[in-house]
Amino acid sequence: MHPALRRGALALLACALLAAPPLRPLLEASMTLQMLMQIPLLVAIGWWLAGALPRRAADAVADWNTGGVTGLVLASMVALLWMLPRALDAAVDIRWVAAAKFVSVPLLIGLPLGLSWPRMGFVVRGVFFMEFVATCFRLGWLYLASPDRLCSNYLLDDQQRLGRLLLVIGAEVLLLLMAKLLFGRFRFDDGAHEAPAPPAGAPHTAPHLPGKPTRRGH
Repeated sequence: MHPALRRGALALLACALLAAPPLRPLLEASMTLQMLMQIPLLVAIGWWLAGALPRRAADAVADWNTGGVTGLVLASMVALLWMLPRALDAAVDIRWVAAAKFVSVPLLIGLPLGLSWPRMGFVVRGVFFMEFVATCFRLGWLYLASPDRLCSNYLLDDQQRLGRLLLVIGAEVLLLLMAKLLFGRFRFDDGAHEAPAPPAGAPHTAPHLPGKPTRRGH
């Protein structure tokens, strides 16, 4: 079997396993497991599926997805929908909503992110991480501070546990970003890869800044 077809078949099998017993009842038994385990696994399947796209399809998507911005906006809008407590509740109670979740999360969140991430530059990736941290803090505070249950299928202590975990995740990602900004190395272009270290003994050349004339003949 062609590697792309094999990868697509494995992604479909993984989605089917998550949508069937015993994994689905297990992962939807608590609000925490559904939001921090089931949905991220579906996103990861979609991200991994990006490598199965034929070259022609990937090139067509690349023309529409300049800098990875379009894919990031699409993934963010769909992810926002599946963060709503009403959507989490409906995915447990209503079959067509559950089917929509198992289709839309891999194909409209994971797949666009997998296609967009290599095309994102430093600024777009920074916006993605900062919005991720802000969303963790917003939802974490909401779930933790609300005195009432926001989902009819889940208890208040489960909701507050999810809130605490979201605050912890947001704080950890923020600390990692600060460490990267303080001690990491960056390349401020659309390549989104770190600049390789110059070989030992090589002459040092200052980077050329846009708009700054270069010195020639000296």
